[in-house]
Amino acid sequence: MSSDNNKVLVVGGGMSGLTAALEAAESGAQVIITEKLPYLGGRVAQLHRYFPKLCPPTCGLEIQFRRIRENPRITFHTLAEVTGVTGSVGDFQVTVQVKPRYVNDRCVACNACAEACPAWRVNDFNYGLDKSKAAYLPFDMAFPQKYVIDREACTGDCGAKCAEACQYGAVDLNMAPQTLTFQVGSIILAAGWELYDISKVDYLGFGRVNNVITNMQMERLAASNGPTGGKILRPSDQRPPKKVAFVQCAGSRDENHLPYCSYICCMASLKQATYLREQDPEAQASIFYIDLRTPGRYEQFMWKVRDDENVKLIRGKVAKVDQEPGSDNVVVTVENTLDGKKLREVFDLVVLAVGMVPSTKQNPFPLPLSYTPEGFVIPELLPEGVFAVASMKSPLDVMKSNEDATGAALKSLISLSRR
Repeated sequence: MSSDNNKVLVVGGGMSGLTAALEAAESGAQVIITEKLPYLGGRVAQLHRYFPKLCPPTCGLEIQFRRIRENPRITFHTLAEVTGVTGSVGDFQVTVQVKPRYVNDRCVACNACAEACPAWRVNDFNYGLDKSKAAYLPFDMAFPQKYVIDREACTGDCGAKCAEACQYGAVDLNMAPQTLTFQVGSIILAAGWELYDISKVDYLGFGRVNNVITNMQMERLAASNGPTGGKILRPSDQRPPKKVAFVQCAGSRDENHLPYCSYICCMASLKQATYLREQDPEAQASIFYIDLRTPGRYEQFMWKVRDDENVKLIRGKVAKVDQEPGSDNVVVTVENTLDGKKLREVFDLVVLAVGMVPSTKQNPFPLPLSYTPEGFVIPELLPEGVFAVASMKSPLDVMKSNEDATGAALKSLISLSRR
């Protein structure tokens, strides 16, 4: 087997991509990771806690990052997207476009460039809940631990100010896009998922009604490195909410939007209700659901939340979310499907359990693949030597995604051994 045939390309540097890469590399393969964002860690890095242990992302990611640093068989490229693939198993030719970071490897993450930077940008890591400087570190434990300069947010000569402030010569405003080519034996697709554009579901009020947020925004509010330092505060006035509604199946299980169940949403809302209750013993949470789906051992977690007297589980489909006249409070209208009664209740904050959409829905992989109408890869129809992981195939949680990634790494090694 040639050294090129022994290479595995992992597309996506989220938790499942990192797991697949590490399992393959620690079994002897050479691994290349490409990640479109300026950091590794994916969606997990944005969580406050994740199942099954309800630990912070630093718990799992720090271990993965250390394993990557210590493994010479792994190389990775951030701000990188695969734009072309030709060939077949054992001999894929891959083209990767790498966007300039405008910060080189001399960066020591000293923050001098951000302090000098006069321009601001919407902070996408915090889902638009705050802003960061145009010269920024994506998050506190970002890997690689290097700043990024958002040139689109720069104004006037602000880039030059960043360069002048850096005593290490790490700011390089002359960086240009790069085109890289690799020859690999197999490919693992782990490009992850995106939140559904919930503004399309107009009756739920996102973007139209104050203090209606998504489940991922709730994760960022609760996270210690989030926009509020871990305090759950409603966006309009930075007040802690006393009464919060969690709306399940926001866009999911709806033939006009996402006809499938997104798997993680029920558990996410139950978990986030505990965030609220831990911060304020007097706060109240109402979870409006169609069906509560808590597979396997997660059922016990649901029982624990259900037994909290300040948490109400209400089976009903939310029909409308509106602004309360003259205030920043939110009015939720719902039909209780158990007794048929129509409820109209006022809340301080509404959290929408928004469903997941595979990244390939908007950006199909540059190789002829077969997809479901929803954009998920059909694994049985993948070309030989190409393997899809986790939410590329169907919605999954972190634990099952990691299990699937381990399986994909094994399959990729088997395909290489047959060449």
